Amino acid sequence: MESGIARKIDDLGRIVIPAETRRMFNIREGDQLSISIEGSNIVLRKLDSTCVFCGTTDHVTAFKERGVCSSCRNQLV
Repeated sequence: MESGIARKIDDLGRIVIPAETRRMFNIREGDQLSISIEGSNIVLRKLDSTCVFCGTTDHVTAFKERGVCSSCRNQLV
């Protein structure tokens, strides 16, 4: 999927993901993205199964469109 949007990398190596793209993929502040290489491409993927509180990927379920692990969920009660 080619969006036709170009962004410059800043002096710290960061890029801005356009708001339209973040909305399309439901990417919010604090979400984790994996960065991988596929051939000659850099690929970003949203990690849906990551706990928004502690960052673990173990025993994560969705709660109000966010990932929460069982350990953090128990602490919320």
